[in-house]
Amino acid sequence: MLQKLSNSWRLVKASARVLQADKELLVFPLVSGLAVILVSASFFLPLVFTGAASERLASGDANVLAYAVFFLFYLCQYFVIIFFNTALVGAAMIRLDGGNPTLGDGLRLAMSRLGPIFGYAMIAATVGLLLRALRERAEGLASLAVGFLGMAWSLATFLVVPILASREIGPLEAVKESARLLKRTWGEQVAGNFGLGAVFVLIYLGLLVAGIAAVAAALMSGVMAVAVTTAAVVVLAFVLTALVQSALSGIYAAALYRFATTGEVGAGFDQHLLADAFVAR
Repeated sequence: MLQKLSNSWRLVKASARVLQADKELLVFPLVSGLAVILVSASFFLPLVFTGAASERLASGDANVLAYAVFFLFYLCQYFVIIFFNTALVGAAMIRLDGGNPTLGDGLRLAMSRLGPIFGYAMIAATVGLLLRALRERAEGLASLAVGFLGMAWSLATFLVVPILASREIGPLEAVKESARLLKRTWGEQVAGNFGLGAVFVLIYLGLLVAGIAAVAAALMSGVMAVAVTTAAVVVLAFVLTALVQSALSGIYAAALYRFATTGEVGAGFDQHLLADAFVAR
């Protein structure tokens, strides 16, 4: 366990070196997050304020409406997320190849892949809706099975965005290629991906504990302005950490794809350390 945590921390530092060289990569997850919030608001606020959802629930076509709305919601959300992830990964690949990417480089690459990105968003929205429908009807072991299906889908499609960013390929072909690379190089070992997640779980827990202590101390001071400012700083720390995590995940995905297809990872990564994440067990 200690060795895994050590490797995970080294992976975070390796990805961070790439991010440190191009701090503007943080803009991609920031804009993506803001766009996701706007999309969510545009879907659900009209339903809440107009009472349309309540009216439909009282009629017999609630399920049809709900699934139609959820599909459109998933489609828009996935399109936004995949678009900016493609821009992020594309810029990260330029850095791994020894270049000096700009925000414009990433956005231009994503714009040139609009068709495949939209196609993959359609696929992801369809799968997401099917998994949601199965989850709503599943109980007991069936619920666990649906959870495993969702996990398998996530693993099989982990490299789709790097594939879309680096090749002119259709969405179905990208999904197949991602699954093929997973089977060939990872097997069941995805230590690097889960390692990054494990490290950030610890970071979030540390922020939570420190944040609660700081806000409690501020409240004890009796000065409301200090308490509000402290709470705002804690929230900002969580937001910045989430942005860093998202950027590091994109950089790591780019490195994994580069390693899987060329045997090299590029600038900033320990070749032997990353190779350990590809050992089939």
